[in-house]
Amino acid sequence: MNILAQIIEQDYTVDGNLPQGFLFASIKNTGAQIATVNGINLPPGEEKTYPFVGKGYPQFPFVVNGSTLKVMMIV
Repeated sequence: MNILAQIIEQDYTVDGNLPQGFLFASIKNTGAQIATVNGINLPPGEEKTYPFVGKGYPQFPFVVNGSTLKVMMIV
């Protein structure tokens, strides 16, 4: 049986994007500044989850604003 999904876990200190087609993502602000994920503020210590919904999500940006984001996603 071939494995189709891949888990990616990474800390980001620079702005980036969640890639088009990701199946699940969890983003936690582990830094000291308010970050922005998909246009929504993410205060320090808070987490945002995009659950599996049966098909891939579109690409969307995150802006770290001097903070650190811990991202775990399944693509």
